[in-house]
Amino acid sequence: MRLTPQQIAQFDREGYLFFPSLFSPEETKVLTDAVPALYARREAYNVREKGGEAVRTNFAAHLYSEPFAKLARHPRMVEPVMDLFDEAVYMHQFKINGKMAFEGDVWQWHQDYGTWLNDDMMPTERAMNVAIFLDDVNEFNGPLMFIPGSHKKGVVEAKHDLTTTSYPLWTVDNDLITQLVERAGGKDGGIVSPKGPAGSMILFHSCLVHASTSNLSPWNRVSVYLSLCAVSNHIRRFKRPEYIAHRDFTPIACLPDDCLRRDYPVDLPWKQGMPASALVTSPEPIDQIRKAA
Repeated sequence: MRLTPQQIAQFDREGYLFFPSLFSPEETKVLTDAVPALYARREAYNVREKGGEAVRTNFAAHLYSEPFAKLARHPRMVEPVMDLFDEAVYMHQFKINGKMAFEGDVWQWHQDYGTWLNDDMMPTERAMNVAIFLDDVNEFNGPLMFIPGSHKKGVVEAKHDLTTTSYPLWTVDNDLITQLVERAGGKDGGIVSPKGPAGSMILFHSCLVHASTSNLSPWNRVSVYLSLCAVSNHIRRFKRPEYIAHRDFTPIACLPDDCLRRDYPVDLPWKQGMPASALVTSPEPIDQIRKAA
């Protein structure tokens, strides 16, 4: 799937693109049916909500689950990012966020690139998220909220929040959020929240400031996020485990567009279990580690 000049201009202006019902119910069901078994695993790559059993985030499913390995190579997910970067991309992060009914906790206001810069030493913001809804998203089940145009500010000041939820995040304070929302239009469009049926897709800039509220509704809001990075912009530090920030910078080779409906072979390197090396981390930059070796 390639972007039109109009879509590229809209992305540059607003920092995101929304594609309602881009994947069919049949395609979406292939993914949805695979989630419960993944969430049931007692593994480090399943981060659960603070004080509960509901999964907040499942990481790296594309390395051990065939349906998600296919999604990680799907042209509808990958090609639009390649269009925007005019470069091949690799998988920096793959996660299935489970904002479960009654239990899904808040995601504070943040920029994804803030984390990738501070934790992973990613050189520039030439990386972004592309997400697919696995459930219908409405105003009640904790939809994403964006501040349109906030990506134009570049990297903004953030603090490392280690206590609010079960997952640490570089978050933006309330005063700056207020300023960004007013700059984007205040009550008239300063915050937007794309909603739609399962199978819808969102593409958004790594500096776009976004958040989501807790899910107090009886409806799950599960979404899959591919964080795709330009190959030349690969991370320079392995401070986080490999299941969170990947270390294979090989360009993604897309499968045919019907890959979720047909049988195509995919590599599943972690099918028999996550290797011990995936848990090895270092605060030092990659080049220093290589020199020491």
